[in-house]
Amino acid sequence: MLTTEIVKKINDFVYSQPRSVDEISKHINKNWRTANSYVERIEKESGTISVKTFREGTRGALKIVFWNNIEKIHSTNLQDKLFKKIESGRKREHFSASEIVQHIDDKNKRVFLMNSKRYSSKASLYKFINFLRSAKRQILFFSGNLTFSNLSYHDKEVRKIIEEICRRNVSIKILTRVDLAGLDNIKNLLAINERLGRQAIEIRHCFQPLRTTIIDHKEARLKEVLKKEDYAPGELKETVHLLYEVYDKEWIDWLQKVFWNMFATSVSAEERIKQYEKAEKY
Repeated sequence: MLTTEIVKKINDFVYSQPRSVDEISKHINKNWRTANSYVERIEKESGTISVKTFREGTRGALKIVFWNNIEKIHSTNLQDKLFKKIESGRKREHFSASEIVQHIDDKNKRVFLMNSKRYSSKASLYKFINFLRSAKRQILFFSGNLTFSNLSYHDKEVRKIIEEICRRNVSIKILTRVDLAGLDNIKNLLAINERLGRQAIEIRHCFQPLRTTIIDHKEARLKEVLKKEDYAPGELKETVHLLYEVYDKEWIDWLQKVFWNMFATSVSAEERIKQYEKAEKY
């Protein structure tokens, strides 16, 4: 059983220097398979450590576990400035995803521009669903109020598809605002945990401007909306949706560190819900 004591022991051991799974298994006095499962859980649940496999697919494959410094998330001054903008933003309109994507090489990204009709089409939703279903280990969501979970494709809601994904043992972490206006969305997703008998989905309260989904450390999708009514008359003919697909490892790593940094200091959805339920009604 992975206890908080074992988590601390592994984190402290890896913090000093990178370790092999074999070294960790000896350090905590567990077999290799158990140690490896513990490492994978810690990586998925807190993001404090990461794993890199050398000579993967060979008999001499070696798994190295290293400290994922979520406190020091910037490798450049540019990323530091971007993080400060994200950290200070509360609503979607407070930050443009294009400020990130403009610094990524064209070979590592794709950009899609569409109107509201095209964005809400079945083809667009089908593409998003397939993106989610491609996850093998983990999905990280930066969300506003989880309205996407109510979307339907062929009479099947996205949250049902998320439940299917969870049943494949994919871990899902979500940063979103947890307030009275969106409590139903939160509760509907948390109910999946009850049906599965485990915490497959973890939701934490955070006001933040990103609308981004990250799959398995491999691909990120960022979204922004330019609303016609936010511009001067005639400046923007119609509301525009911009979708960015990012495959650049450096920037995906950075986005993940941004996520884990904010996740670590955010309050659980369950705690927020309790406060609303305790409120005296007049």
